[in-house]
Amino acid sequence: QVQLVESGGGLVQAGGSLRLSCTASGRTTSWYSMGWFRQTLGNNREFVAGISRSGDSTSYADSVKGRFTISRDNAKNTVYLQMNNLKTEDTAVYYCAAGQLPWVLTTDAGFGSWGQGTQVTVSS
Repeated sequence: QVQLVESGGGLVQAGGSLRLSCTASGRTTSWYSMGWFRQTLGNNREFVAGISRSGDSTSYADSVKGRFTISRDNAKNTVYLQMNNLKTEDTAVYYCAAGQLPWVLTTDAGFGSWGQGTQVTVSS
């Protein structure tokens, strides 16, 4: 089992940037495909970005393509989500997740471990 802790959330104006980090403990991230999801009040959790175990493959939701970048540093057991040109509709709680398959995962059913989430608020 791996424990995940997100950080880097906060309040930012529209057009600004934030970088989220997800640090793992218990097992190294190199064992896992990693992903970022987000959720707003009253809505289902939605996929944002995913990265394969090796880091060679990534996938993004259409709503964030060209603005968000997922990356990983397995030596630091950390996965990042660089978010640029943020929009008010990006406001949500962002969750990091780990899945025990080597390829990119894009649905929450593939992930077995989740962090507690970090709030991102984008103001107009």
